[in-house]
Amino acid sequence: MAKIETLWVGDGKSKITHTQSGTYIFTDAPVDNHGKGEYLSPTDLVAAALGSCMITIMNIYAVEHGMDLTGTRLVTEKVMSSDPRRIAEIHIDIYFKDKFDAKQQTILKRVAETCPVGKSLHPDLKQDVRFHFGEE
Repeated sequence: MAKIETLWVGDGKSKITHTQSGTYIFTDAPVDNHGKGEYLSPTDLVAAALGSCMITIMNIYAVEHGMDLTGTRLVTEKVMSSDPRRIAEIHIDIYFKDKFDAKQQTILKRVAETCPVGKSLHPDLKQDVRFHFGEE
């Protein structure tokens, strides 16, 4: 079980520490919601977690099957709605350096769809994931 400690440090910011490793990050409210936008916002972290989860589980599969995803790049865009204020959409473009064959591409797409973060998000949140093979 993961344990995470969050400390409110003031001025719109929190410090989030992964207690097992001691690594930490700061968050800030976005500029459009009373923040300075100096760090990722909590909703940015949700979008980033989705992408990170997808590439992590795709890589687990890839390593087990002799594939190399080094250099794969994700570009994530979060779209907010205002009433209620929430994440409405997350768009992710995944750029693989290698083309892979059709079967490998299909499997990587299916593996990404099993991401636990994606499965944990509310079904009303639109997840739009586009795969680009052989593109950087």
